[in-house]
Amino acid sequence: MIRGVHTLLYSSEPDALRAFLRDKLAFTTHDIGHGWLIFDMPEADMGVHPAGTPEEPSEPAGTHQISFYCDDIEKTIAELAAKGVAVNGPAENQGWGLVTSLDMPGGVTAMLYQPMYKKG
Repeated sequence: MIRGVHTLLYSSEPDALRAFLRDKLAFTTHDIGHGWLIFDMPEADMGVHPAGTPEEPSEPAGTHQISFYCDDIEKTIAELAAKGVAVNGPAENQGWGLVTSLDMPGGVTAMLYQPMYKKG
């Protein structure tokens, strides 16, 4: 039975992105050789959203997105900023969560949010 999810980030600066995830976001790693690091994620969940239509624009079918969530977005933003992480503005209330994004090396951007719903 499936027991987890493995995500991939494609970066034009893979070594810098690996260092960012290890050093700035503090994810633990497993070095599997030749510079490849696999990062442990503390939790995971998955959502499924409808693809966009002309009446209700959204992302096209087949789009993937990575998001990180936290318990206290203001505290997390301050901690990341102290480490030199580029956070893209203050968190905005989207109804389901307090949301911002962060830039990572190699042209990778990820959502950062504090859920406003109960997590399981």
